[in-house]
Amino acid sequence: MSPPLPSDLGYIPPDGGWGWAVVFGASISVGFAYTFPKAFTIYFKELQAVYSISYSQIAWITSIMCATTYGGGPISSILVNRYGSRPVVIFGGLLCGIGMVSAAFCTSILQLYICVGFITGFGLALNLQPSVIIIGKYFLKRRPIANGLAMAGSPVMLCTLAPLNQFLFDNFGWRGSFLILGAILLNCCVAGALFRPIGAPKIQSNEEVKEVLKEEVTKDAMEMNSSTNIPVETKPEEEEAKDCCEKINKYLDFSLFKHRGFLIYLIGNVLMFLGFFAPIVFLAPYAKHIGIDEYSAAFLLSVLAIVDMIARPATGIIANSKWVRPRIQYFFSFSIAFNGACHLLCPLASGYKGLVIYSVFFGLAFGMVCAMLFETLMDLVGATRFTSAVGLVTIAECCTILLGPPIGGTLIDTFGDYKYMFIKCGAVMVLAGTFLFIMNYYNYRMLAKEKRKAKEEDPKSVRTESEGRNNLNKDTAQDGPELEPLREEQERLKKEVNGTNEV
Repeated sequence: MSPPLPSDLGYIPPDGGWGWAVVFGASISVGFAYTFPKAFTIYFKELQAVYSISYSQIAWITSIMCATTYGGGPISSILVNRYGSRPVVIFGGLLCGIGMVSAAFCTSILQLYICVGFITGFGLALNLQPSVIIIGKYFLKRRPIANGLAMAGSPVMLCTLAPLNQFLFDNFGWRGSFLILGAILLNCCVAGALFRPIGAPKIQSNEEVKEVLKEEVTKDAMEMNSSTNIPVETKPEEEEAKDCCEKINKYLDFSLFKHRGFLIYLIGNVLMFLGFFAPIVFLAPYAKHIGIDEYSAAFLLSVLAIVDMIARPATGIIANSKWVRPRIQYFFSFSIAFNGACHLLCPLASGYKGLVIYSVFFGLAFGMVCAMLFETLMDLVGATRFTSAVGLVTIAECCTILLGPPIGGTLIDTFGDYKYMFIKCGAVMVLAGTFLFIMNYYNYRMLAKEKRKAKEEDPKSVRTESEGRNNLNKDTAQDGPELEPLREEQERLKKEVNGTNEV
């Protein structure tokens, strides 16, 4: 087990109990969010024939869906901060169902872009981020394991949805399949119902108490002056703009862009996603292209999913160990580079057996990356800032997610061969993994240097986390003398207004 870690949530997470029900619900929501775009590729060949479109055009469906899922991150984060995870996930499940049912009646590829890409994609966005966020509120010591189990929902879903989609298509056609898939996606609402809110009672700090007293003074003055028609000074435009920025920053913490570790993570992940999803999108079509039957091609996704399903919780256990967790960023960098190496070797696989071997290693590498994708971000910024961080990261990643599969489709259309698409994705991911490894080494060195410098400058300022929390509780539990001037100001203002009224 990893060493005890301080919590910045203001309470001690239970690390179990109802948290395991939350993990189960999160595995369903995360499973649909990650799996649905992959499993949807089963319908590509039929839709391509129906609408007479190219590989790059059909790839835009999953690209728009994935980009909307990630691009909706900030909106999802704001809604979670305002309403909590439970209602947001339930509403997202309803949007997913509506999007797929509407797609069953589409008559053009543009309509599919809107219904499947935007509506269903945004519904998946409202499922992904809240599910990841609430795990950090229920777990601390076992958080890597909980994240690994929740992320394991994706391969479980892929293992069932890929052959299920083929079965539905063979028996009901693509329109009937979309109607059934819309009903299946409504299970996200059930998963969201498991996300019981958790948190400590809010203790107001001195700064918050000051703001409340100031608001009371202003309110009392305005009420008294309204009856005597005494003009009251209004806030300058600069202060109003500042207040607006503070309200926005309350829901999305833009100060994260000054965080060195966050910026390293952001740049590396934006580069990684340029080659992350395209190999999965084109795996089944590639198998059909070289003459493999439809069910065997769909089985490749199932092989990938089974290995992925084992790799994610296993990666979570390894990442939670005392040897790996302090340096989890290195482990994450290696996983990305390993993923890219698999894609670079894929063109060497000839025949169905070669693709099965590729699917096994791809599933292992993919599971390792996904298991640590959000855990590494939470490790860098902490649980309290994670809600804002995941929203800002996903909006930045959506651009490369949007472009990845269409670029791969363009390479296929241009050269008539899938190997260039796999080489492009592999090279990009190896580059991203190398960048993250080097920059995380630099970040660790800088953090150690800053810590030593802080100790040398002021050794007395280095206190334990528990001491800091105890002092904070003492400060917030009593009204300090620094609030006296505010009380005096309040009394003086009331006296002045009363004197004016008497005159």
